[in-house]
Amino acid sequence: MYEKTYQEKIGKTITRLSDPETYNLVCHEHRLGEPMPSIQNISRIVELIREIIFPGYFGNTSLRPDTIQHYMGVYVDELYGLLSDEILAGLCFECKDNGLNKITSHSGASKEMATGFIEYLPEIRRKLVNDVQSMYIGDPAATSFGEVIFCYPAIRAITNYRVAHRLYELNVPLLPRYITEMAHSETGIDIHPRAQIGEYFTIDHGTGVVIGSTCIIGNHVKIFQGVTLGAKSFELDENGNPVKGVPRHPIVEDNVIIYAGATILGRVTIGKNSVIGGNVWVTTDLPPNSKVVQKKHRENSFSDGAGI
Repeated sequence: MYEKTYQEKIGKTITRLSDPETYNLVCHEHRLGEPMPSIQNISRIVELIREIIFPGYFGNTSLRPDTIQHYMGVYVDELYGLLSDEILAGLCFECKDNGLNKITSHSGASKEMATGFIEYLPEIRRKLVNDVQSMYIGDPAATSFGEVIFCYPAIRAITNYRVAHRLYELNVPLLPRYITEMAHSETGIDIHPRAQIGEYFTIDHGTGVVIGSTCIIGNHVKIFQGVTLGAKSFELDENGNPVKGVPRHPIVEDNVIIYAGATILGRVTIGKNSVIGGNVWVTTDLPPNSKVVQKKHRENSFSDGAGI
């Protein structure tokens, strides 16, 4: 008796789950033979890039002069194969033209994008070396560059961001966002791949940091845990939905320090050489050399006449 009731209930549930009206908005109809993005392959891509950028820290790369080029060749060759395959999968996944032979149509572009990314790897390494130096110099607790690379979650998050941002610049679909979300899960640091971040960038501690998609951050900027560079409000379309792609996040100029828990919202500009104290709320422009801190009392205090 119970078995019959169970079968009836499960059968009804399967019928409901199979009703197209319940999944049309969230269904990806996969065509046989087209590649699908692979979480495992994307994870391996990130591992390979970390091994290439920081040889001797990730993976088993030998630093002996007579073997380093061999290892780099092996890693780059594997990276090219995986990356071109995953870019192709992303292009097929995003392509809405079901009349195309998507594999044939997108194969050339995926290989060009993968090659363009690999050519840029030396520049990504240069930027990340500067980020490591900035974190080491700015943190009295850091004992070596190696400790920063091995132990600091910010380096992992910024590495993923710089990789994802380059892929975004190359118009690679899907992968950039997934790579930064991997770092978000790993470190608690949420950086959108579209954000523009300058050199010598430092995130101290890092947990809870949010950097929105249209943020522009200059050089020698340092932020602490819990900082939000977010949107204050959204421009709405005729249906009352937020318009996508509109610049809505802060611009942070060179040599700015933003302390823990600060929230900066909207398309505001934080002038160069400014200091934003912990747990303050900023929604208007600040001129260069501003200092925004909390008083010991309930009111906020602003130098240089700056207001919130």
